[in-house]
Amino acid sequence: MSPDEYCQQKAAQSGSSFYYSFLFLPQERRLAITALYAFCREVDDVVDESTDDTVARSKLNWWRGELKAMLANSPTHPVTKALLPHMTRFALDGAHLQAIIDGMEMDLNQTRYLDFIALQKYCWHVAGVVGVLSASIFGISNPQTKEFAEKLGLAFQMTNIIRDVGEDARKGRIYLPVNELQQFKVTAADILNARHSPEFAALMQFQYQRAQQLYDDAFALLPQEDRKAQRTGLIMAAIYRALLVEIQRDGFHVLNQRISLTPIRKLWLAWITYIRG
Repeated sequence: MSPDEYCQQKAAQSGSSFYYSFLFLPQERRLAITALYAFCREVDDVVDESTDDTVARSKLNWWRGELKAMLANSPTHPVTKALLPHMTRFALDGAHLQAIIDGMEMDLNQTRYLDFIALQKYCWHVAGVVGVLSASIFGISNPQTKEFAEKLGLAFQMTNIIRDVGEDARKGRIYLPVNELQQFKVTAADILNARHSPEFAALMQFQYQRAQQLYDDAFALLPQEDRKAQRTGLIMAAIYRALLVEIQRDGFHVLNQRISLTPIRKLWLAWITYIRG
Protein backbone atom coordinates (compact mmCIF):
# COMPACT_ATOMS: atom_id res chain seq x y z
CA MET A 1 0.00 0.00 0.00
CA SER A 2 1.39 3.38 -1.00
CA PRO A 3 1.42 6.36 1.40
CA ASP A 4 -1.37 8.03 -0.60
CA GLU A 5 -3.47 4.85 -0.49
CA TYR A 6 -2.92 4.62 3.27
CA CYS A 7 -4.20 8.19 3.72
CA GLN A 8 -7.16 7.57 1.42
CA GLN A 9 -8.14 4.52 3.45
CA LYS A 10 -7.75 6.44 6.71
CA ALA A 11 -10.01 9.23 5.44
CA ALA A 12 -12.64 6.91 3.99
CA GLN A 13 -12.84 4.77 7.14
CA SER A 14 -13.55 7.78 9.33
CA GLY A 15 -16.91 8.45 7.67
CA SER A 16 -16.27 12.16 8.22
CA SER A 17 -18.33 14.84 6.49
CA PHE A 18 -15.04 16.31 5.31
CA TYR A 19 -14.38 13.31 3.08
CA TYR A 20 -17.34 14.18 0.84
CA SER A 21 -15.98 17.65 0.16
CA PHE A 22 -12.62 16.27 -0.99
CA LEU A 23 -14.23 14.39 -3.88
CA PHE A 24 -14.54 17.50 -6.04
CA LEU A 25 -10.91 18.63 -5.82
CA PRO A 26 -8.31 18.22 -8.57
CA GLN A 27 -6.09 15.20 -7.89
CA GLU A 28 -3.03 17.03 -6.55
CA ARG A 29 -5.04 19.09 -4.07
CA ARG A 30 -7.16 16.07 -3.15
CA LEU A 31 -4.05 14.05 -2.31
CA ALA A 32 -2.72 16.92 -0.20
CA ILE A 33 -5.90 17.51 1.81
CA THR A 34 -6.38 13.76 2.30
CA ALA A 35 -2.82 13.48 3.68
CA LEU A 36 -3.49 16.42 6.03
CA TYR A 37 -6.77 14.90 7.17
CA ALA A 38 -5.07 11.53 7.76
CA PHE A 39 -2.44 13.27 9.89
CA CYS A 40 -5.17 14.89 12.00
CA ARG A 41 -6.90 11.54 12.40
CA GLU A 42 -3.68 9.81 13.45
CA VAL A 43 -2.86 12.25 16.24
CA ASP A 44 -6.49 12.53 17.35
CA ASP A 45 -6.74 8.75 17.61
CA VAL A 46 -3.70 8.74 19.90
CA VAL A 47 -5.74 10.54 22.56
CA ASP A 48 -9.17 9.03 21.84
CA GLU A 49 -8.02 5.41 21.72
CA SER A 50 -5.51 5.39 24.56
CA THR A 51 -6.56 4.49 28.11
CA ASP A 52 -3.17 5.48 29.54
CA ASP A 53 -2.20 9.16 29.47
CA THR A 54 1.50 8.30 29.75
CA VAL A 55 1.32 6.13 26.64
CA ALA A 56 -0.66 8.82 24.80
CA ARG A 57 1.95 11.49 25.67
CA SER A 58 4.70 9.18 24.49
CA LYS A 59 2.93 8.62 21.17
CA LEU A 60 2.33 12.35 20.68
CA ASN A 61 6.02 12.97 21.33
CA TRP A 62 6.81 10.37 18.69
CA TRP A 63 4.66 12.32 16.24
CA ARG A 64 6.50 15.52 17.15
CA GLY A 65 9.74 13.76 16.28
CA GLU A 66 8.23 12.39 13.09
CA LEU A 67 7.19 15.89 12.01
CA LYS A 68 10.75 17.12 12.55
CA ALA A 69 11.98 14.19 10.49
CA MET A 70 9.52 15.05 7.72
CA LEU A 71 10.62 18.69 7.69
CA ALA A 72 14.18 17.38 7.36
CA ASN A 73 13.05 15.30 4.34
CA SER A 74 13.30 11.95 6.12
CA PRO A 75 9.77 10.82 7.10
CA THR A 76 9.15 7.22 8.15
CA HIS A 77 5.34 7.06 8.52
CA PRO A 78 3.01 6.66 5.51
CA VAL A 79 1.13 9.86 6.44
CA THR A 80 4.22 12.06 6.66
CA LYS A 81 5.57 10.45 3.49
CA ALA A 82 2.34 11.41 1.73
CA LEU A 83 2.32 14.90 3.23
CA LEU A 84 5.95 15.84 2.52
CA PRO A 85 5.62 16.63 -1.23
CA HIS A 86 2.82 19.07 -0.50
CA MET A 87 4.55 21.11 2.22
CA THR A 88 6.43 23.35 -0.20
CA ARG A 89 3.93 23.07 -3.05
CA PHE A 90 1.14 24.59 -0.96
CA ALA A 91 3.27 26.63 1.49
CA LEU A 92 2.18 24.59 4.51
CA ASP A 93 3.61 25.70 7.85
CA GLY A 94 5.22 22.93 9.90
CA ALA A 95 4.57 24.97 13.06
CA HIS A 96 0.84 24.64 12.40
CA LEU A 97 1.16 20.86 12.28
CA GLN A 98 3.01 20.97 15.61
CA ALA A 99 0.21 23.16 16.99
CA ILE A 100 -2.32 20.45 16.14
CA ILE A 101 -0.37 17.95 18.25
CA ASP A 102 -0.23 20.50 21.09
CA GLY A 103 -4.01 20.76 20.86
CA MET A 104 -4.40 17.01 21.17
CA GLU A 105 -2.19 17.08 24.26
CA MET A 106 -4.49 19.69 25.79
CA ASP A 107 -7.08 16.91 26.03
CA LEU A 108 -4.69 15.07 28.33
CA ASN A 109 -4.08 18.15 30.48
CA GLN A 110 -7.61 19.43 31.08
CA THR A 111 -11.21 18.31 30.76
CA ARG A 112 -12.95 21.64 31.51
CA TYR A 113 -12.73 25.20 30.14
CA LEU A 114 -13.62 28.15 32.36
CA ASP A 115 -14.97 30.42 29.62
CA PHE A 116 -15.26 30.76 25.85
CA ILE A 117 -11.94 32.60 25.61
CA ALA A 118 -10.17 29.57 27.07
CA LEU A 119 -12.15 27.22 24.82
CA GLN A 120 -11.22 29.29 21.76
CA LYS A 121 -7.53 28.67 22.45
CA TYR A 122 -8.16 24.93 22.35
CA CYS A 123 -10.28 25.27 19.21
CA TRP A 124 -7.52 27.23 17.47
CA HIS A 125 -5.10 24.35 18.02
CA VAL A 126 -7.40 21.54 16.90
CA ALA A 127 -9.44 23.33 14.23
CA GLY A 128 -8.36 26.89 13.46
CA VAL A 129 -4.90 25.93 12.21
CA VAL A 130 -6.41 23.00 10.33
CA GLY A 131 -8.63 25.50 8.56
CA VAL A 132 -5.66 27.66 7.57
CA LEU A 133 -3.67 24.66 6.33
CA SER A 134 -6.68 23.43 4.36
CA ALA A 135 -7.28 26.85 2.80
CA SER A 136 -3.64 26.95 1.70
CA ILE A 137 -4.15 23.64 -0.09
CA PHE A 138 -7.37 24.82 -1.75
CA GLY A 139 -5.69 28.01 -2.97
CA ILE A 140 -5.31 31.53 -1.56
CA SER A 141 -4.77 34.78 -3.45
CA ASN A 142 -5.99 37.18 -0.75
CA PRO A 143 -4.43 36.91 2.76
CA GLN A 144 -7.83 37.60 4.32
CA THR A 145 -8.87 34.12 3.23
CA LYS A 146 -6.78 32.76 6.10
CA GLU A 147 -8.99 34.71 8.52
CA PHE A 148 -12.04 33.14 6.87
CA ALA A 149 -10.51 29.67 7.20
CA GLU A 150 -9.59 30.12 10.84
CA LYS A 151 -13.08 31.37 11.74
CA LEU A 152 -14.67 28.54 9.77
CA GLY A 153 -12.51 26.06 11.65
CA LEU A 154 -13.85 27.46 14.91
CA ALA A 155 -17.42 27.09 13.61
CA PHE A 156 -16.74 23.45 12.70
CA GLN A 157 -15.27 22.73 16.11
CA MET A 158 -18.22 24.29 17.92
CA THR A 159 -20.52 22.13 15.79
CA ASN A 160 -18.50 19.08 16.83
CA ILE A 161 -18.70 20.11 20.49
CA ILE A 162 -22.51 20.47 20.27
CA ARG A 163 -22.89 17.12 18.49
CA ASP A 164 -20.54 15.23 20.80
CA VAL A 165 -21.57 16.48 24.25
CA GLY A 166 -22.68 13.04 25.39
CA GLU A 167 -19.83 11.15 23.76
CA ASP A 168 -17.26 13.52 25.27
CA ALA A 169 -18.92 13.27 28.69
CA ARG A 170 -18.50 9.51 28.61
CA LYS A 171 -14.77 10.18 28.27
CA GLY A 172 -14.92 12.55 31.23
CA ARG A 173 -14.64 15.70 29.11
CA ILE A 174 -16.94 18.72 29.04
CA TYR A 175 -16.03 21.37 26.48
CA LEU A 176 -18.98 23.65 27.21
CA PRO A 177 -17.55 26.61 29.19
CA VAL A 178 -18.01 26.38 32.96
CA ASN A 179 -19.35 29.93 33.30
CA GLU A 180 -22.00 29.21 30.67
CA LEU A 181 -23.10 26.03 32.44
CA GLN A 182 -23.51 28.18 35.56
CA GLN A 183 -25.39 30.84 33.59
CA PHE A 184 -27.98 28.28 32.40
CA LYS A 185 -28.04 26.39 35.72
CA VAL A 186 -26.69 23.15 34.26
CA THR A 187 -24.24 21.22 36.42
CA ALA A 188 -21.33 19.07 35.28
CA ALA A 189 -23.11 16.15 36.96
CA ASP A 190 -26.16 16.75 34.74
CA ILE A 191 -24.01 16.31 31.65
CA LEU A 192 -21.90 13.44 32.97
CA ASN A 193 -25.10 11.60 33.96
CA ALA A 194 -26.86 12.46 30.67
CA ARG A 195 -29.72 14.39 32.28
CA HIS A 196 -31.57 16.24 29.54
CA SER A 197 -33.60 19.19 30.83
CA PRO A 198 -35.14 22.47 29.68
CA GLU A 199 -32.08 24.20 31.15
CA PHE A 200 -29.76 21.99 29.12
CA ALA A 201 -31.78 22.66 25.95
CA ALA A 202 -31.52 26.41 26.59
CA LEU A 203 -27.76 26.09 27.07
CA MET A 204 -27.47 24.21 23.79
CA GLN A 205 -29.65 26.76 21.97
CA PHE A 206 -27.14 29.39 23.13
CA GLN A 207 -24.28 27.28 21.72
CA TYR A 208 -26.25 26.75 18.50
CA GLN A 209 -26.73 30.47 18.00
CA ARG A 210 -23.04 31.10 18.62
CA ALA A 211 -22.06 28.46 16.06
CA GLN A 212 -24.44 29.89 13.46
CA GLN A 213 -22.97 33.36 14.04
CA LEU A 214 -19.47 31.95 13.57
CA TYR A 215 -20.48 30.57 10.17
CA ASP A 216 -21.93 33.95 9.19
CA ASP A 217 -18.80 35.74 10.41
CA ALA A 218 -16.58 33.34 8.46
CA PHE A 219 -18.51 33.78 5.20
CA ALA A 220 -18.32 37.57 5.57
CA LEU A 221 -14.51 37.29 5.64
CA LEU A 222 -14.19 35.26 2.42
CA PRO A 223 -12.92 37.49 -0.42
CA GLN A 224 -14.87 37.09 -3.63
CA GLU A 225 -11.73 36.34 -5.64
CA ASP A 226 -11.03 33.25 -3.51
CA ARG A 227 -14.60 31.95 -3.34
CA LYS A 228 -14.17 29.44 -6.17
CA ALA A 229 -10.86 28.13 -4.80
CA GLN A 230 -12.37 27.75 -1.32
CA ARG A 231 -15.43 25.90 -2.60
CA THR A 232 -14.35 22.77 -0.72
CA GLY A 233 -14.52 24.68 2.56
CA LEU A 234 -17.97 25.91 1.60
CA ILE A 235 -19.05 22.32 0.92
CA MET A 236 -17.83 21.34 4.39
CA ALA A 237 -19.77 24.28 5.84
CA ALA A 238 -22.98 23.30 4.05
CA ILE A 239 -22.79 19.77 5.46
CA TYR A 240 -21.86 20.86 8.97
CA ARG A 241 -24.48 23.60 9.06
CA ALA A 242 -27.16 21.13 7.96
CA LEU A 243 -26.05 18.86 10.79
CA LEU A 244 -26.32 21.75 13.24
CA VAL A 245 -29.90 22.41 12.14
CA GLU A 246 -30.79 18.70 12.51
CA ILE A 247 -29.46 18.74 16.07
CA GLN A 248 -31.61 21.75 16.91
CA ARG A 249 -34.70 20.19 15.27
CA ASP A 250 -34.16 17.10 17.42
CA GLY A 251 -34.29 19.27 20.53
CA PHE A 252 -30.58 18.91 21.33
CA HIS A 253 -30.93 15.31 22.49
CA VAL A 254 -27.19 14.80 22.21
CA LEU A 255 -26.47 13.31 25.63
CA ASN A 256 -27.49 9.76 24.70
CA GLN A 257 -27.08 9.72 20.94
CA ARG A 258 -24.88 11.02 18.15
CA ILE A 259 -26.94 12.77 15.49
CA SER A 260 -25.58 12.53 11.95
CA LEU A 261 -26.55 13.02 8.33
CA THR A 262 -26.86 10.10 5.93
CA PRO A 263 -24.07 9.63 3.36
CA ILE A 264 -26.60 10.30 0.56
CA ARG A 265 -27.56 13.64 2.09
CA LYS A 266 -23.92 14.62 2.58
CA LEU A 267 -23.17 13.82 -1.04
CA TRP A 268 -26.25 15.75 -2.18
CA LEU A 269 -25.24 18.82 -0.15
CA ALA A 270 -21.71 18.58 -1.51
CA TRP A 271 -22.95 18.42 -5.10
CA ILE A 272 -25.44 21.28 -4.72
CA THR A 273 -22.82 23.53 -3.09
CA TYR A 274 -20.28 22.67 -5.78
CA ILE A 275 -22.74 23.49 -8.58
CA ARG A 276 -23.71 26.80 -7.01
CA GLY A 277 -20.02 27.74 -6.74
